[in-house]
Amino acid sequence: MSTLPKFALVGAGVIGTHHAKVMGELADRLSLVAVADVDIDKASALSAEHAYPSLTAALAAEEIDVVVVCTPTGLHGEIAIEALSAGKHVIIEKPAEVTVARTDEIIRARQKAGTLVTVISQHRFDPSTEQVLAAIAAGEFGRVTSGIASIDWWRGQSYYDSGGWRGTWELDGGGALMNQGVHTVDLLIAALGRPVEVFACTGTLAHERIEVEDVATGVVRFESGALGVLHATTAAYPGLSARLQVHGDRGSAVIDNDELAFFHATPAGSAAEERFMGTNRVISGGGAPTASSNPGMLSDAHRRQYLNFLGALAGTEELRVDLETNRQAVAVITAAYESSRTGKPVIL
Repeated sequence: MSTLPKFALVGAGVIGTHHAKVMGELADRLSLVAVADVDIDKASALSAEHAYPSLTAALAAEEIDVVVVCTPTGLHGEIAIEALSAGKHVIIEKPAEVTVARTDEIIRARQKAGTLVTVISQHRFDPSTEQVLAAIAAGEFGRVTSGIASIDWWRGQSYYDSGGWRGTWELDGGGALMNQGVHTVDLLIAALGRPVEVFACTGTLAHERIEVEDVATGVVRFESGALGVLHATTAAYPGLSARLQVHGDRGSAVIDNDELAFFHATPAGSAAEERFMGTNRVISGGGAPTASSNPGMLSDAHRRQYLNFLGALAGTEELRVDLETNRQAVAVITAAYESSRTGKPVIL
């Protein structure tokens, strides 16, 4: 009998299919024993012999250790809490939920269950991100002073029309910032620390029949005093990149579409070279650019996050992304929406 942890996938849409592919690549480390979706045909397409119309049905029929939640965002909490109430470990596709309060409900259920929960934040596992965060931790950027999280994407009207939940507050939780921008916001927080205040504006400028924004801009103040800029849009035709810039008084870095496009750090114990104007010194002090993934495709970073989860499950390593980690990104994004509605800064 197999001793591999048994996984159930809930949600067999586009992102659920990606997760099923990752699990297939890790067949020597885990076993996918159930796929659940309200559209049973979608579930059957991923697992003809173990397709179920709901998590409830899957739990009743199969022995399951881990539940992977890939439903529309506004249903994440409902499914995750059901899994946690059954004593299961949980992997949740980003973001954890559409509000901080609903994220906190999952946190309380996890505390009661005593099991592991991770939220997919795969770009924390990109080699480029790891190199930048390591440089910050080593003091090679000096005092981190500012950062920019920019997501310049395009989504045609057909994208929003393809599912009744897309572009709704209830199930999508937001637009360009919550759905497309959450990963880059998460990386900004990873680099700059604890956010304390948000001031933002949003608009719906290029799409019809959606409740949420397709453009968002804002400023985040961090506990350290550092300032961050947010820019997220699905109205930048034909679609550009997701980009993170991090700046300190001894170094800076730019990650563009998961690749390290610029890196300059001052090793601890050495003097920073004085400069009086901007330069375009690419990848100095840090070796060659670190190749990573095409942001529109399934990346190795998904697999690396799964491997970290499996290591935590086995007790051989620490879980690198938990609910509290993702809660900060949800808090910043929902504060941006509140600030846009009220016209005032929001204290976190």
